[in-house]
Order: sequence, then structure tokens, then C-alpha cells
Amino acid sequence: MKNLIKIKGDASFREFYRKKNKDFNSIVVYSKREKVKNLLIYDSINKILNKNKVLAPRLYLENYRNNYLEIQDFGNDTVFKIIRKNKNKKLFYFNKIIKLLNQIQSIKDRKVKNFKKNIYLIPEYKKKILIEEANLFCKWYVKKNKKKFTRKFNKIVKNLTLNLKLKNNFFVHRDFHVSNLMVVNKKLGIIDSQDALIGNKAYDLASLIDDVRFKTSTSFKKRIYNLYVDNQKGLNKYKFKNDFEILSILRNLKIIGIFTRLAIRDQKKKYLKLIPYTWSLINLRIDENLIFADLKELLKKNFKGKIK
Repeated sequence: MKNLIKIKGDASFREFYRKKNKDFNSIVVYSKREKVKNLLIYDSINKILNKNKVLAPRLYLENYRNNYLEIQDFGNDTVFKIIRKNKNKKLFYFNKIIKLLNQIQSIKDRKVKNFKKNIYLIPEYKKKILIEEANLFCKWYVKKNKKKFTRKFNKIVKNLTLNLKLKNNFFVHRDFHVSNLMVVNKKLGIIDSQDALIGNKAYDLASLIDDVRFKTSTSFKKRIYNLYVDNQKGLNKYKFKNDFEILSILRNLKIIGIFTRLAIRDQKKKYLKLIPYTWSLINLRIDENLIFADLKELLKKNFKGKIK
């Protein structure tokens, strides 16, 4: 294909190319591995988002047989890039992001017809998936006493998932943070949506606030948390806080596992530098609820210096 310029990718198996067209640019997404998720499901979720007036890349052309899609080009301006250059804009954009999150969480659609003319139904974010994801920490990061640690860890994680209070009844992007949010003609657009599930209302807020890629102060985190919570009608704040803390910790344990896997399996070692801050985010939440006492003891015993 002519006029293709390879652009920066992400942690997935996808490759991205900017295509120079006569009147506009587009993005070619190529994925030979996991192409059902990275191409077919990705476009299906984007269709649902666009149907609900959430800006997501529109499909121009599908060539599934040859492992690629051609989609709308959102440019290069992630919110992460913009607020890192201009810190004074941070609160302005986080206000917009919370409004976008509310819009996403109001989505009631659960199914869509994909470009193969089949119905795609968004699956539920079941507790089993949360446990499997957290177990990536054991599989890839844990080195010493692996079997014994994994057995204790999984028992604790299962107990944490059983203590989640809220129902799985909201659209969850699952990677909702400033690197996946883009400024497109002064509006916010969202990318990387292929992992969306129907799950807990607190998950995407935990992903946004306790983002391992973008450091913010504890006071700023509290401010954004309150900005969201104070505008939620009928929200049980106790249940929500409980779930926010559990999901934040489980997510960041998963992320440590994923970043280690990327380094070992895929030779993508740039993510390793983010692991120390990921530990600090786990530290931030682990003392906020007595339910984490067993987890804290296990981590402290096996990872000296990581848990305070």
C-alpha cells in the first residue's frame, strides 16, 4: 500500500500506519495476531461509542482477510501529551474527561452488528476475569516461592473480588486514561477500545486516577475523585469507594505482570521503568481499607521495600 508512514504503536500486537490521502489522512491498523479482538471487536466497540455520540475512530475500509482496517485519523494530540507540555491545562482537561466518562457510562447498548454482518455482544467483566488478570502478577513478576505465593495470592484476590459491592451493569472501557484520550477539533476522542466489557462503575475512574503512566499528586487524585463522585445521583459512596480501591489495586498488580511480560516475551522493555510508580500507587491504596491487610502482609513479606 502506497503513502504509508509507520507511527508509534502501543503494547498490543497491532501496527499503525498513517496513510496520506489526497483530501485527508487515515490510519491503517494492521494485526495478524489476535485480529478478532484488535480489528473486528475494536471496530464493533467504536460503532457503539459513535452511535452514542462518543467520538471514536470511524471505519473507512476493512480488509480483514489481509489483516487490516483503515480508520479515521485522530492526529497526534493525546491529552497526556498536551497536559505534559502545559500543566496549567490539567484541571481543564480532567473536567472534560469526567464529563466524557459520565457519557460513556450512560451507554445502554450491549450489542452491535459487526462488519462481518454478525452480532457482537459485549461480554460481562466477571470476577473470574479479574482473578485471571491479577494472576498475571504471579505468572510473570514473581520469581521466588512461586507456587506457594500464587496459592496464597489467588485466595486473597478471590476474597477481594467477592467483596466488590456494585453490580456489573456499566460500559467499561478498561484502559481509560490520558494516553488513550485524544483532542480532535477541541473535542475529546477515545481510542484503544477493543477490551471494553460490561462491568463495575468504579473501574474506569480507577484507571484514570491511578494511571501508572501519568504521575499526579495525592491531592489532585482526591480532587478528581470528588469531582466524579459529587456529581453522581444516588451513588452509595461507601460501596463505590470500596470498589474503587479494590479495582485500583487489582488493576495495578495486573499491570506489573503485563509490563514484565512485555519485557520478557515481546522484548518491549520501555514499560519496566513504570513499575516503581505502579508499586507506589498500590501503596497509596493498600492502607485505606482493612480488607487489604492479608494482601499487604503477603506482598511485604515477599517484596521487601516495595510495600511500606
